[in-house]
Amino acid sequence: MKRFAISFLMVILMAVNAIYAEVTFTVKPPTRVYEGDKFPVTFKLTNADGSDLKVAQINGCTLLYGPSTSTSQSYQVINGKASSTSAVEFTYYYRADKAGNYSIPAASILADGKRMSTKAVSFTIHERADRDKPASQRPVDVDDVDTQAAGRRVNSDDVFVRIILSKSSAYEQEAIGCTIKLYTKYSISSFLPTKQPSFDGFLIQELDVQPSLNEIESYKGQNYMTAVLKRCIIFPQKSGELTINSGNYDISVVQYENVNMGMFQVRQPKETKIKVSSNTGSIDIKPLPQPQPEGFTGAVGKFEIDSRLVGNSFRTNDAATLIYTISGTGNIKYVKEPVIDFPTEFEQYTPKSDIQTSVRGNDVSGTMTVEYTFVPQSVGDFTIGSNKFVYFDPSSKQYVTLSTPSYPIKVAKGVSAPVSTEQKDVENKNSDIRHIYLGDKNPQKEHTLVVLTTYYWLLYVGLLVIAILVIVVNRRHARMSADVAGRKLAKASKVARKRLKVANSFMQSGNSEKFYEEMLKAIWGYLSDKLSMPVSQLSRQNIVDTLAGKGYPENITKDLVAVLDECEMARYTPDSSTQVDRVYQLGVDAINNIENFKK
Repeated sequence: MKRFAISFLMVILMAVNAIYAEVTFTVKPPTRVYEGDKFPVTFKLTNADGSDLKVAQINGCTLLYGPSTSTSQSYQVINGKASSTSAVEFTYYYRADKAGNYSIPAASILADGKRMSTKAVSFTIHERADRDKPASQRPVDVDDVDTQAAGRRVNSDDVFVRIILSKSSAYEQEAIGCTIKLYTKYSISSFLPTKQPSFDGFLIQELDVQPSLNEIESYKGQNYMTAVLKRCIIFPQKSGELTINSGNYDISVVQYENVNMGMFQVRQPKETKIKVSSNTGSIDIKPLPQPQPEGFTGAVGKFEIDSRLVGNSFRTNDAATLIYTISGTGNIKYVKEPVIDFPTEFEQYTPKSDIQTSVRGNDVSGTMTVEYTFVPQSVGDFTIGSNKFVYFDPSSKQYVTLSTPSYPIKVAKGVSAPVSTEQKDVENKNSDIRHIYLGDKNPQKEHTLVVLTTYYWLLYVGLLVIAILVIVVNRRHARMSADVAGRKLAKASKVARKRLKVANSFMQSGNSEKFYEEMLKAIWGYLSDKLSMPVSQLSRQNIVDTLAGKGYPENITKDLVAVLDECEMARYTPDSSTQVDRVYQLGVDAINNIENFKK
């Protein structure tokens, strides 16, 4: 029975995952093709059932037969999250008739009620005579080991890393897909990032990826094995041309040398170490249109709102709840909680918010649910005011205003605070008569003017001193409140240590991904407060320049930047508890060195 329940649960999880899984339709181009060769072209539909497949003729080729259809399904659990993937492959077989550069036209299929299309892919049919050329004179090819000889120079078009952006232009806070992908014609034996691409001016939502060289992709007419190194959704925080700086990588590629064994030769793999830098990615970020309407708090995308009041009867001193929901696609993780207009007679508690998001393609969709708990304190008729939610829609280039209804509430008398039995008796008889004190009576006949007593003057002087102290403290508080930078500087270390405490808890629980995320938040937030600069304007170079300008030694600055590089690099290299402990200690020491340095 237990086994059946587990199996049933897995089926349910796979069904739910299939609903939200990303549907894709791609084409797998042929590898190196010569005149007269037979070769396959495969169209792959993932996470959907398809029909009405339309494929155009390929120039320079003759269709032999197809399509042959095959299906596959996989199930995996990563970090406690179950996911399943289904795929249908349609394979056509062609004969290459004439040498030249050709294109596989876009194919289309009907999937989940929508017409999906592939991208046109170029490929080359080589002359038959090229097959007989020495391997050293032929270009390196993925499926041709003879061209991957040891000692041959690894060119920049043989192995490279690309930063691929889903858009070349966007608005502030608009979601942009960013993929960092490795392209190689050689097998890779080791891959080490020495410098990660920097995303200055962006907020980043990283996605889980499992890098593996398991896809063949045609790029500029050549075939490569590819692996996605990093995939994220970025949200620009300012306008202008923003640049994602390149990253550096140490890579070991596998080449082959022929070893003479006497009567025969064998190919022996040999590693060749190379250094690769990715390209830079630039995006033109447009500012949000001005003037911005009242109530706009930075939401960009396409959203819907809803609110509902829990319950239909309300009494004094009884808690009630208003649930506010924002759903849609865009920067929903960074949307501010709405401010609800509650009557002043209601006691309010701190709202509780919950954000659930998922990524489909290059967009982030999700729901923000905010629960407002309030307690009516008075009997009567009241109204919870309507709320306006304003967002900017990049597709229409306009601001959109949504409204929730107001809620009239009739509050009845509820259970009041407990009182003594004697007071209850009096209140039951006449609620406007206060309880009569029944203590001992001790009347006096002689009276002394209060103004002539010593206690009166001592009290007068004491109150005067207190008044002066209150004025002094109030003025000091006003000066400190006006000094925003000073307050941030004073709280910088305290806030950083609080975040480091959160990072320490993730370290103890073995969650290295959350640990490095909190370490980066702690250090970037600390530097933002310490240097009085927004996080979006911070970069490694202006951190070094600003700290040097404030008189901090070079070794302290290098230690701090080293911690940032360690945390960034650790996301792409295998973790160990020793490495996590060391990174945490480096972060604590770097902040302590800055705090303890006396200029």
